[in-house]
Amino acid sequence: MKKHIKILKKKLQIYNPRLKEECGVFGISNAKDASALTALGLHALQHRGQEGCGIVTFDGEKYYSEKRFGLVGDNFNKEKVLNNLKGNYAIGHNRYSTTGNNILRNIQPFFADTNAGGIGVAHNGNLTNSIALRNKLVEDGAIFYTTSDTETIVQLIAKSKRPKTIDKVIDAIFQIQGGYALVMLTQNSLIGVRDPYGIRPLVIGKLGNSYVLASETCAFDIIGAKFVREVENGEIVLIENNELKSIKPFPAKKVRPCVFEYIYFSRPDSLIGGKTAYEHRKNIGRELAKENDTDADIVVPVPDSGNAAAMGFAQELKMNFEHGLIRNHYVGRTFIEPSQKIRSLGVKLKLNANQTTIKNKKIILIDDSLVRGTTSYKIVKMLYESGASEVHVRIACPEIKYPDFYGVDMPTKEELLAHTKSNDEICNFIKGKKADIALRDLEFTRKKIAKDVSKTVKSAIANAENNHQLDIDILKVTEAYCGKGMVMKRWRARAKGRPGRINKFLTNVTIKASEDQVKKEEKEKAK
Repeated sequence: MKKHIKILKKKLQIYNPRLKEECGVFGISNAKDASALTALGLHALQHRGQEGCGIVTFDGEKYYSEKRFGLVGDNFNKEKVLNNLKGNYAIGHNRYSTTGNNILRNIQPFFADTNAGGIGVAHNGNLTNSIALRNKLVEDGAIFYTTSDTETIVQLIAKSKRPKTIDKVIDAIFQIQGGYALVMLTQNSLIGVRDPYGIRPLVIGKLGNSYVLASETCAFDIIGAKFVREVENGEIVLIENNELKSIKPFPAKKVRPCVFEYIYFSRPDSLIGGKTAYEHRKNIGRELAKENDTDADIVVPVPDSGNAAAMGFAQELKMNFEHGLIRNHYVGRTFIEPSQKIRSLGVKLKLNANQTTIKNKKIILIDDSLVRGTTSYKIVKMLYESGASEVHVRIACPEIKYPDFYGVDMPTKEELLAHTKSNDEICNFIKGKKADIALRDLEFTRKKIAKDVSKTVKSAIANAENNHQLDIDILKVTEAYCGKGMVMKRWRARAKGRPGRINKFLTNVTIKASEDQVKKEEKEKAK
């Protein structure tokens, strides 16, 4: 399989298999000023992509298209531009790319002529089998003009021999794999498609008699549309003549939405699963607070992504919530900048410490997630330099160990902090350090076992003081290792009533702390 993939890569040199997108899509049917409403919807979805934007419209006879680099407000803010996009049907797209060339022809929506008429496609997501599909299409004579996997979908639709456009779409989506949300425009319909697992979001709204499709509900609020429901996983919605028809071509599967929509991507006021993203994030903060074992003066969020979780954390523990970091809102997200160099610079451009609020304070710092760790390191350093006495980092999202192949910007395992440290490495990480320093460093280690190691270190300190009357001020960690614990036997049912044994292996963490003899001698001499 690996050899086969290498061959495909050689054949498709223009294609970058690491191209991943997390974008915003919008569509509206049979509405006056469709292009202006689409521009407003894309403006509300600007947080999902800032590299480029585009709109395609249809007036009953012709299609019209405008695609530009940059922000929606900078490109679709003039009456002349919007007047050129004629028609009562429109789809739009905000682009965010992680790798690959940021060129005009990669900006969506894409358009193609088929034997059933023209079709425009706006896509949010990533196809996991696009290399193989693209290679097959090239071998069959297809010509590609972009490096986006969205064009693969367009080519599959155009290649289908089915007479109706909706049947062509069904043919295409049965061949693709991955996480995706599609909004399509044809001569007489608006089509929405969500992947079988519901990884990427897509919602339905209504503005008068017109139906609206969008990545998030916040796009409905700005145009005065009412939220109807989410597009179900594996569902195709066909909107014709102001009527909505639901098609479910896939076998039923359990919905598995991207957790980052709850944690980070979605705007706080967007509805997900019946609650706003803000409510979900506050609840995550409350759950995080239940694990807290640190006394502090204030709770400080990393704005804006950590605001809701920090608020829930502070409310649960009845602690003071303070804006210890001030954000410059004229700088985009550091997470979605394409290069590490820009990401590092972006932290200084975007955040500044509120010195009078944090000076001489013990701080619990709340952020939504820890991906690479570079941003968190710089923020903590900034807080200490601004006078904080202690900084305890708390992360709302569980540790991220592996890349997401469905569109999140995490191309390699090596970039993920939680992936790079094993249990033994964490133990070695604190070996030989002063006990209090070891505890402090464990606070910054987002490996799950770090919490257990920290508890064990505290227990060793308590035993040293209470059982052996050692001076805890000069304690250091002399031994730290993970060993095999007992094996718990569990059983699971198998075919024909047969039992199957499951061995659950446990780990023992051993920490030994003893007095630093050099420090002990220095202390005795001082006396």
